[in-house]
Amino acid sequence: MKDTRQRLVQASAALLQRQGLAGTGIKQILADAGAPYSSLYHHFPGGKDELAAAAIRVSGSTYQALVEAVWDQAPDVISAVAAVFDGAAQTLESTDFAVACPIATVALEVAGTNERLRIATAEVFEAWIAAGAARFASEGISAGDSYTLAITVIALLEGAFILSQSLRDTGPVHAAGAAATAATRRVLASPSGGGHDPVARRR
Repeated sequence: MKDTRQRLVQASAALLQRQGLAGTGIKQILADAGAPYSSLYHHFPGGKDELAAAAIRVSGSTYQALVEAVWDQAPDVISAVAAVFDGAAQTLESTDFAVACPIATVALEVAGTNERLRIATAEVFEAWIAAGAARFASEGISAGDSYTLAITVIALLEGAFILSQSLRDTGPVHAAGAAATAATRRVLASPSGGGHDPVARRR
């Protein structure tokens, strides 16, 4: 059985992803976690903010692992980028647009109001950018271009999530995916990308 702290973090992560920070109350977290009120401050003396920060970091790590698993199944880097966006669209459709990025919902809320949680979301985004840059660098792309491309892909995905949820339409995710794969293809074909064919490289 999961310990109380883990249940609190996982319940918070699920609620924050769907409802955001303002829409998620302590009573609901405790009910979903099956935990007594006293356990909150026992495990998180800083209260809701400390718990939310822990949930953000866990969500970020979990989501990164899921994306990398999708990436690893693709035959080449272009297909990998496309698969990430296709997977995002499928998740939106299967959850009736209720579940998107586990970090963006909170990041938009706290950017100018809660420095502790802004830092937590920033750390997650920085980890994602670093991981993406490393993936692109492994394709022979220069460090600078890998970093810029990672930011481009993540920014396209995050923006597409917001539009798709608002419009209740996966069109923005598919459009952003096409833009991300085109950007990746351009960089791979440039001198800093080694000028190679990414599909042929994997054969």
